[in-house]
Amino acid sequence: MTSKNDSENSFKSIVPHFKELKTRLSKYLLFVFIIFLILFPFSDTIYTQLAAPLISRLPEGSNMIAIDVASPFFIPFKLVMILSIFISIPYLLYHLWMFTAPGLYEKEKKLVFPILVSSSILFYLGAAFAYFVVFPLIFAFFIGIAPEGISVMTDISRYLDFVITLFFAFGFAFEVPVVTIILVITNISTTQSLSEKRPYVIVGAFIVGMLLTPPDVISQTLLAIPIWLLYEVGIFFSKIISRNKTENNESIVDDINSDNGGKGKKS
Repeated sequence: MTSKNDSENSFKSIVPHFKELKTRLSKYLLFVFIIFLILFPFSDTIYTQLAAPLISRLPEGSNMIAIDVASPFFIPFKLVMILSIFISIPYLLYHLWMFTAPGLYEKEKKLVFPILVSSSILFYLGAAFAYFVVFPLIFAFFIGIAPEGISVMTDISRYLDFVITLFFAFGFAFEVPVVTIILVITNISTTQSLSEKRPYVIVGAFIVGMLLTPPDVISQTLLAIPIWLLYEVGIFFSKIISRNKTENNESIVDDINSDNGGKGKKS
């Protein structure tokens, strides 16, 4: 009877958390839907802007094409849906933060919130880097090596899949400093260990670039080099955090020792 009552009580204690999670996810989905409704009338304009890095570099007389009959409607629709989710990421992270915050200690709260904010900013910076730096370079490269007499005309569906893949590849690649700092803070690794693994990280960055980008040296290098540099940034900030953590621990020990010394004198 006792075990049954305990299980029922534990289940009842979990139910409010599930309800809260459901409510917060519903709010997030509603927010995504609202953003979608706002952006959908401008779907053609948004796709034109997304395709600008390619269209501006196409030879005169070349255009993008739609192979499937329904592509002119469904591709901008798909783009706006993905963009709505993309824009809503900070709102999702906010609700995740509000859901987990009551169960965290004060020190954990001070740690988690900056990580959520910095990870969002870095993700958007990665996507911006892909759009403004990577796309112009790789499209100019691809079009420039096309054999003479070949008309370069890209299908709008394949182009969308291509750029979305690169957006997420560079967005997640820019999360490297956050991952590095988390590894150090949680004592899974140390700054010295991370520094010693630098050669493996550089090789791994080029392997990731090879897997996530088109089979050309330019895009692979443009992804691998930021991963390496951001890894170095993560190590740099990890050292600062570790140094501050050590100083705080030493100050706490000194305070304890001074208190003990004071008590000994009084006795």
